[in-house]
Amino acid sequence: MPHQPAASALAHFRVLDLTRVRAGPSCVKQLADFGADVIKVELPPSVEVDTMSGPRHGFDMQNLHRNKRSMTLNLKEAEGRAIFMKLVERADVVVENFRPDVKFRLGVDYESLRKVNRRIVLGSISGFGQDGPYSKRPGFDQIAQGMGGLMMVTGEPGRGPMRAGTAVADVASGLYAALGILTALHERERSGEGQWVQASLLQAQIGLMDFQAARYLMTGDVPAQVGNDHPHSMPTSAYRTRDGYINIGASGNTIWARFCKALGREAWLADADFADEPGRARHRGKLNAAINEVTVGRTTAEWIEILNEAGVPSGPIYTMDQVFADPQVRHLEAAAAVRHPKLGEIRILNQAVKLSRTPARMATATPELGAHTEEILAELGYDAAQVEALRSRKIV
Repeated sequence: MPHQPAASALAHFRVLDLTRVRAGPSCVKQLADFGADVIKVELPPSVEVDTMSGPRHGFDMQNLHRNKRSMTLNLKEAEGRAIFMKLVERADVVVENFRPDVKFRLGVDYESLRKVNRRIVLGSISGFGQDGPYSKRPGFDQIAQGMGGLMMVTGEPGRGPMRAGTAVADVASGLYAALGILTALHERERSGEGQWVQASLLQAQIGLMDFQAARYLMTGDVPAQVGNDHPHSMPTSAYRTRDGYINIGASGNTIWARFCKALGREAWLADADFADEPGRARHRGKLNAAINEVTVGRTTAEWIEILNEAGVPSGPIYTMDQVFADPQVRHLEAAAAVRHPKLGEIRILNQAVKLSRTPARMATATPELGAHTEEILAELGYDAAQVEALRSRKIV
């Protein structure tokens, strides 16, 4: 049966997925959700059991590898690499997140792929870049968070570095790589040539530092930890309420004035310490204490209604179960249902980008290991006997 694309936007592209763990799959997931024919190439279980990506039926695998086909192929053997190159002849993209030297040992580096298909786009995701003094180091999300500056601006002053609560460097590097791949495919329409797209956890994390990094580069100021406070735009922080906490963002003089009126504290507008944003940032301790004295008198829901009515940004601080129970989150369909042949109907994260005419779709669950091996080899011209012979030699 021919591949049934999840959506139409990228259905004319074929992607060979050599990725594992999180950064690479986060990239390929973007392409699969919009309909690319993604072939996840995995080692046969007779050669090696992949433990790096977690249990096949676990939440990570099911979330990261939906909308793909799976085939087994032993790239450590010449015959397996020959089959892979036949796939490359018909492919548009190859994505890998090996250590930089591995692709050369396997013969799936860009120059080797380009000799087979000059239109091929190779997406490579690494920990620290494809070359340079750290290129051979193993990459890990928390290492990139530390080296990219995130951990030293996260957390409360004096409490030491604090990691973010999710794999931001992994996911960001995958998203940057997907953007690069789509850019390369678009450019190929003009030049007829593919190219090598490179992303790394380290540079993705630095990119995510955004205004904090730009602040240092432009002014030389080294950002410090300020807990839940915004570094310089106050009052923007988490404040106590009668039943928990609330996020409030009252930056800028206009919203600051609305905020003071909504809290019934117009007198703050005449306080010299709070006269402008730099002053409110300098006196954040005094300001936060005054705000907490007021906000603790009402519930979070009451304050959200009052502040939003006044045009002051505010919102609750949710646990994960509360996130997916929120009516706006449900309206956005942030979770999607998909049917798995063994697990039944499961819920996974939906694609976060919405297209009005050619939207993404959760069409199929993560396939079982090698579920499409025979199908894909048949597309290359192999018959059942040839496939069985390859299996007996541990090629597939």
